[in-house]
Amino acid sequence: MTSFDSSPQLNVWRALLALAVVFVMLATTGWTAVRQHRGVTSPLQTALTAWEHGRIHGHGLPAPDGSPTRLAHFFSSLTQHERNGLAKRYPLAVGNMNGAPVELRYRANRIALDQARKIEARRIHDDRLSDVGHRDAQQRMKRFALLSGRDRHILAFDPMGNGKVAEVFGDLDKAQRVSVVVPGVDTTVLTFQRTFRKYSAPVGMARSLYAAERQTSPHTRTAVIAWADYTAPAGLGVDAATSMRADDGAVRLNAMLRGLPGRSSVALYCHSYGSVVCGVAAHHLPSRVSDIAVAGSPGMRAESASGLGTHARVWATRDKDDWIQDVPYMEVGGLGHGADPVSSGFGARVISAGDAKGHTGYFEPGTESLDNFAEIGTGAYRSVSCADAQDSCREGFSGSASA
Repeated sequence: MTSFDSSPQLNVWRALLALAVVFVMLATTGWTAVRQHRGVTSPLQTALTAWEHGRIHGHGLPAPDGSPTRLAHFFSSLTQHERNGLAKRYPLAVGNMNGAPVELRYRANRIALDQARKIEARRIHDDRLSDVGHRDAQQRMKRFALLSGRDRHILAFDPMGNGKVAEVFGDLDKAQRVSVVVPGVDTTVLTFQRTFRKYSAPVGMARSLYAAERQTSPHTRTAVIAWADYTAPAGLGVDAATSMRADDGAVRLNAMLRGLPGRSSVALYCHSYGSVVCGVAAHHLPSRVSDIAVAGSPGMRAESASGLGTHARVWATRDKDDWIQDVPYMEVGGLGHGADPVSSGFGARVISAGDAKGHTGYFEPGTESLDNFAEIGTGAYRSVSCADAQDSCREGFSGSASA
């Protein structure tokens, strides 16, 4: 681990380096990502508009962005047949509605994914598309088919652009503890799951964490969410150097958290740019979020853990081979993401990742980082391995495990 050096000379050098990098990115990529979908109505927005004009029993439907409590009450007042009818008529709307029963959201998103798959199947034979367009349509068709399988529990789905998706592993309704994996750059519906280097993708991360939690505490009912329901930056461009994508992602993350069923405690696992999302979200997290663990973080848009404005415990880790340590840990004029979360001055509980490799190896089975994540997720805080070998990350805990 490298410590945070606050010397004026180093900070000036980092500022110049950061500005130089941004000027290069602006010259080569510009703000195209910002303009990419301007003026285009998404299928999800179309579905929400249809819902807003819908009626049941002669009455209008509740606002789709209303409070999860109110929406939950609305759905509970309906029969199963009526709920299924709404899911079939407005699949994208219901599938993304925080407060709707999770099983209903799974059913609705299965319908929405099948509809999206059929659209891509037609695009494959569209002569107006280039060869690249045909290949993209084929890849998306296959991915939508895979996600719509009966064994998949899709909590959110939006086919617009690069796509957004969230998937649940475990029983979310009955879970005593819930973990949420928030990924970083280059996360799209096509990279949501990988066969090669699978533990670097959200599905692989979440499945690995779920298995590790069950092994760590077999009697604890857990659920893990692979949450890629925000527009992540594409590559290390302008979006990755600012909080623009994180600002929107934080709003969406908090909305999802407030819509979770039950009262189980929640732990966030935020990788790379995902830690920027979690850092921005931290100021408004619901009280049920007990822990935020960041790995390979470029910063959390804060100079200290206390500056995050959350009561959740903040954990941080970075392995010695992670290139992210060479990123300037600073924020100047909106560029950069603030102090290094594993630095001694930040104030996070720094945990070991000694056997993880590179920037995407933190969720690999058998690694100390994954074991630590599982112990945090199941409340076995006294078993967490600290990075400094001084047990400082376990201060304040008593007993072998605690919820």
